[in-house]
Amino acid sequence: MKKIALGFLIFACFFACKNEDSNREAIDSIPIEIQIHRFDREFAVASPTEIPALKSKYPYLFPKQYPDSIWTNKIKDTLFQLLYKNVDSVFGNFETQKAELTDFYKHLKFYFPKTQIPQIITVISEVDYANKVILTDSLLLLSLDTYLGSEHPFYEGIPRYLSSNLKKENLPVDVALEYASHLVNQKSDRTFLSQMVYWGKVHYLVDLFLPDKSGALKLGYREEELAWAKENETYIWLYFVDGEMLYSSDSSLTERFINPAPFSKFYLEIDQDSPGRIGQYLGWRIVDSFMKNNPISLQELLTLDAQTLFEKSKFKPLKP
Repeated sequence: MKKIALGFLIFACFFACKNEDSNREAIDSIPIEIQIHRFDREFAVASPTEIPALKSKYPYLFPKQYPDSIWTNKIKDTLFQLLYKNVDSVFGNFETQKAELTDFYKHLKFYFPKTQIPQIITVISEVDYANKVILTDSLLLLSLDTYLGSEHPFYEGIPRYLSSNLKKENLPVDVALEYASHLVNQKSDRTFLSQMVYWGKVHYLVDLFLPDKSGALKLGYREEELAWAKENETYIWLYFVDGEMLYSSDSSLTERFINPAPFSKFYLEIDQDSPGRIGQYLGWRIVDSFMKNNPISLQELLTLDAQTLFEKSKFKPLKP
C-alpha cells in the first residue's frame, strides 16, 4: 500500500511539474513588447522651452490650472533634483525592471488574454508612498522615488512597517497587486471571512503572475515574518474560530488583522512578534487550498462568494 501511495505521489508531482513547465513555455512564447516612458528623466533635464512639448506629450501630468512657471520652478528645485539623482542611481536605465514587467505582463496575458497593455510612465511623486502605483485603463504610473530602499534617508519618519517595502524589489509586486485588486470582485458582504477571502484571491493572483518571486516578498513580509505566520498558523486560526470572528462584521477586525499595521492585534503577548495583515495571509492559504481541491477556472474563482469557497476549500492550518 505504501508503494502504491508513493507511486501516486510521484506521478502527481510529475504531472504538476509537467503542467507547470507547459504553462511556462506557453507564457514565455507570448509576444509582449512594453514601452517604458521615462517622464522622470525627461522632466528633470528639461529646459523652460521644452515644457510645452512635455505638456503635449503627457497632458494628464500637467493640470491646466497651473502656469508653466510652476513646472520650471519645480525642475530647478534642489530637493526635486536630489530625488531625481537618487532615482537615477537606483534604477539606471530601468532594464531590469523592464524585463520583470515584461515577464509579469506575459503571465497576466496568459491568464487574462483580453488584458490591454497600458502606457507605462515613470514619475517622481515627491515620495507619495500611498500612491506608488496608479493604474487606469490606458496608463500605469510608477513613482520611482518610492522604491529607493527601505533604509533610504528620504524615508525617515515613515513607519518601519511601510518603509520596509519601499525598495525596487517591490515594484513588480505592487504592479501585480494593483492589477489583481482590479480583477477581484469586492463583495458587499463585510464579514471578516469575506475580507480574508477577498485578499486571499488577490494574493493568489499575484502568486500566479509572479511565480519566481518569494512568498514573503509577494505578501510584503520579511522572511522571518512569513516564518512566524506559518509556525503560528494553527493558533491564529483557533483564535479566530474560538472568538467567533469569521462571520463577524465588526469593523475593528479589519483594523486589527487586514489593514497595513506594524503587527496584528490579538491583544496577547505575541502581538509584537506578529506581522500585520495576518488575515490577508490566512485568506491566501484558504484560497490556495480551495484551488488545490476544486477544478474551477480563474474567472469562476473571482466571482465565487466567500462562504461557498471556504466550505469547499478543505482548509486545514499548518501544524506547529
